[in-house]
Amino acid sequence: MKKLLLIYFVGLFAIPVNGQGELDEQQKIFFRNERSFGILLNSDGYGISFREAKRINYLNKRYFEIEAGTIKHPKEYRESNPYYQTPGTFVYGKMNFPVYLRGSFGFQHEIFKKADLGGVAVRYFISGGPSLAIYKPIYYKVLYPLSAYEFDIVEEKLDVNTHPPYDIYSRAPFTKGLSELKMIPGIYAKGGLNFEYSKEEKLIHAVEAGLAFSAYPKKIPIMATVDNQALYFSLFVSYRFGVVIDPLNPETNKISYIFRRKRTPANY
Repeated sequence: MKKLLLIYFVGLFAIPVNGQGELDEQQKIFFRNERSFGILLNSDGYGISFREAKRINYLNKRYFEIEAGTIKHPKEYRESNPYYQTPGTFVYGKMNFPVYLRGSFGFQHEIFKKADLGGVAVRYFISGGPSLAIYKPIYYKVLYPLSAYEFDIVEEKLDVNTHPPYDIYSRAPFTKGLSELKMIPGIYAKGGLNFEYSKEEKLIHAVEAGLAFSAYPKKIPIMATVDNQALYFSLFVSYRFGVVIDPLNPETNKISYIFRRKRTPANY
């Protein structure tokens, strides 16, 4: 009788525990090397990245990442000509358009693993490496009066000492000034948390958030009217998508596998 009561109570408590989440019946990919892309939104711009991660052991990975994006000055404000109806807007006082190109090595540690298909794996990561700031001058279409009703439009760099906002018609085409590119090498580091929530063992869907720091030997000349910076601290959030590299199913290791309507049946 005591044995029957014990079995009854064990079963009573076991049933709700098993019913808490959708059980993951997929066979696990042991090595879990990863290949993913990221779309980033920074407090000073936006960017994209590609990451290749290699498994060290059960909880840890090392990875290589390439990232590219824009650099925005905190005092950038878009405006239009206050006296004339002109196409588009512009940032008055902006001299150069800067972007960055980064390459880094990083480390990732898994803090919490997924309990079931509806779970979330939580990891922290840190990385660092060289950063290259690349910038080109911005040309504007500047109004020069010929008479009371006629103007000549000249594409030139902005001189805030001689051209107030009402002299600006619009920005010149982006390609103007590409032959005048300049570069400043620097370094950067970032760290944060990764929340991976994909329901498929083969796919990666994750949200990341954290803090990034970049340093350059001299200020990046973005604006003419306010102080520019050589040190950049920024908050970022990103969405990552990719695949887990499976040596037993090489046809599923391409990023295009994510977008297939009918995916290859899993052997794992």
